[in-house]
Parts: sequence; structure tokens; C-alpha cells
Amino acid sequence: MIREATEQDAKAMAEIYNHYIRNTVITFEEDEVDAHNFVDRIRKIQKSGFSWLVAIDDNEIIGYAYSSQWNERAAYRNTAEVSAYLSPSVIAKGWGTSLYEVLFASLRDKAIHIVIAGVTLPNPASVAIHEKFGMEKVAHFKEVGYKQGKWLDVGYWQVKLDT
Repeated sequence: MIREATEQDAKAMAEIYNHYIRNTVITFEEDEVDAHNFVDRIRKIQKSGFSWLVAIDDNEIIGYAYSSQWNERAAYRNTAEVSAYLSPSVIAKGWGTSLYEVLFASLRDKAIHIVIAGVTLPNPASVAIHEKFGMEKVAHFKEVGYKQGKWLDVGYWQVKLDT
């Protein structure tokens, strides 16, 4: 099941995200976050009119995805950024695709023109899901982040939703 996130989901989402903070370079955050931080993030996204979704399996939150305005300047109002995180136990089981299907539909409903995603490289799984949704690599920034003792590249993918 996929539904809009609530503040009560914050603790479970923080636990998923903290796995990536601690164990990977997928996110450039280095300090773990708590449920209060996630409540603030959810409120900000939803107040701006974008979606924050959770995936639930067997009454447990197993992943989330959200969209946000890519840049705050008015001329960017029809460009959104997307992101998704899954519990390690459900990776490669279709949940990322399901979350993005619902998220992309909500962006089409909002008349979003361009969707952008940033990906720490290398990350073949993230590249694959973004390309599955028609996104193409449009930028590659070398050594823009430093985490876990190494310099990291970031690529940007984008897709045009309307024709």
C-alpha cells in the first residue's frame, strides 16, 4: 500500500534514512536524524503542495518517496526534484517503482514540466530506477561531496513530464 505520509510515520522513516546516513554515501548527510526532524521535513514538503509518500507492507513502513520544488525562485515553479529511500530488506522488490509511479502521477496532476533527481555516483540501482522512468543523465559534477573518507561525484537526471 502507498499513501501520503503523516507525522506519525516520521520515526519509521528516520530509521530507514539513518541506515543510509550511517552505512552509505547515498546521502551526503553525516549526522543521524530523529523523528522531530522528519516531522519538520514532511510539513515543509506538504505545505508547499508536494507529496511525501510512504510504502507499507504488512503494517510496516518499508520506504518513502517525496517531491519538492527544485529551486525556490518563481521561474522554477514547474520543476520538481524527487527522491526515494527503501528499507534494505525490500530493495529490488518493486517498491521503489511503485512509489515513483504514484509520485510521478501526482507531479503530472500538479502540471510539473520537468522532474530532476540527484544521484551520488556510482549507484547503479538508483540510476536504473530513474532511467526506468525515462530520466536521462544531464549533468555530472566531480568530487563535490566528501564522506566516509572519499570524494564523491553526483549526477543529475531529468525527464519532461508534459509533451
